Amino acid sequence: MTAKLEEGIFISFEGIEGTGKTTQARLLSERLVEKGYEVILTHEPGGTVIGNRIREILLHVDHMGMSYMTELLLYNADRAQHLNEKILPAVNDGKIVVTDRFTDSTIAYQGYGRGIDIELLKSIDLIAAGGIRPDLTILFDIDVETGLKRNREINKVDRLELEAIEFHKKVREGYLKIAEAEAERIKIVDASLPLKDVSEKVWEIVRWRLGI
Repeated sequence: MTAKLEEGIFISFEGIEGTGKTTQARLLSERLVEKGYEVILTHEPGGTVIGNRIREILLHVDHMGMSYMTELLLYNADRAQHLNEKILPAVNDGKIVVTDRFTDSTIAYQGYGRGIDIELLKSIDLIAAGGIRPDLTILFDIDVETGLKRNREINKVDRLELEAIEFHKKVREGYLKIAEAEAERIKIVDASLPLKDVSEKVWEIVRWRLGI
């Protein structure tokens, strides 16, 4: 039997490279489906046909010369499409949406990582996403060296992963500052723990948020 919520729930997973959040998003979605919930699993950039084309441009290693402002606007264009085509219709229909990355990624990467003014980012976000934030965000935290090493081991390479290690350290610091400022919404999980332990901690947080 499918359980439909009176009001949908919007959950985002965040973190630097190599935290395992993509795997955890899939595991959580599968668990929720087993419990009878209607779930939409998605990701950014991408998640829509248009978004996937934008993703190709954003992450391709041939595009290392992309300007920071081009990067920022492409991410926001992707998010506008993602919200209107996929996320909002599902939430309004009482479903649980689990997305791998959302606006906090832009604040962490383009704001703290690239050094673009945070207030400018928020202004653009109001245009692209109406300032919408997830009901719950789980931040997977791990030291930068370990995260990048994990991705190298599975041969995962994209334009952002090729950035200098100092860039990734700034992104991690940014995430932790965002989490500190929004502790009610953002819950931190130690991503260095074994996969099963991380999954259980995620489940505890989501059960608390759903009240089940």
